[in-house]
Amino acid sequence: MLGLFPFLIAILLLLPALAFLFYFNIATLSLARLGLSPGGAVLLFGLSLIGGVINIPISRRRFIVEEPQPSPSFFFPYFFYYPPKVREQVIAVNLGGAVIPSIFALHLFLGRAPFFPTVLSVAIVAFIAWRLARPVKGVGITMPAFIPPLAAAACGLILSPNHAPAVSYIAGVWGTLIGADLMNIPNFPRLGAQVISIGGAGIYDGIFLVGIIAAFLS
Repeated sequence: MLGLFPFLIAILLLLPALAFLFYFNIATLSLARLGLSPGGAVLLFGLSLIGGVINIPISRRRFIVEEPQPSPSFFFPYFFYYPPKVREQVIAVNLGGAVIPSIFALHLFLGRAPFFPTVLSVAIVAFIAWRLARPVKGVGITMPAFIPPLAAAACGLILSPNHAPAVSYIAGVWGTLIGADLMNIPNFPRLGAQVISIGGAGIYDGIFLVGIIAAFLS
């Protein structure tokens, strides 16, 4: 029994590496189906992975966290002033989770995907993502992660069978970005976060991953 203990520890230590290799293989296979060479697939995957830790600020806003409490005394307001507590919130765009996938989706949209099925697929996925997304204070926008790629893959297979991978990827990226993130911008102040990253871990768990899975399933 003691002889198995080091073996089990080694397996537990290798699990993250095995999970990464599994995800890497799915990503490169999906990107190859989208017309990229193996080198191009690895390059896009690497750029998205590195860009996942880079957030580009696009706006700053201040919002009131707590209103001042009125003084119980009639005279105190004339001698003391308690300003409201204000917090600054930075809205950023994640390079690897939003910018790079959106640029690649635009490349597919202009070169490989039919116009009307793609636009309709994006609208359907955006509506589903918007209906499922829930703002959670201190967490961000939460949503079942497996539904957008399934919806995008279904849209690609039904609306454009001959271009299903490209349509599914575009719908998974743009639809989720629009429905889960952009349509919830009015709810950002309620989240209580100082930095909100569109397409990043702070707001949603990887739009790039959604597009990859959608293309793979199609």
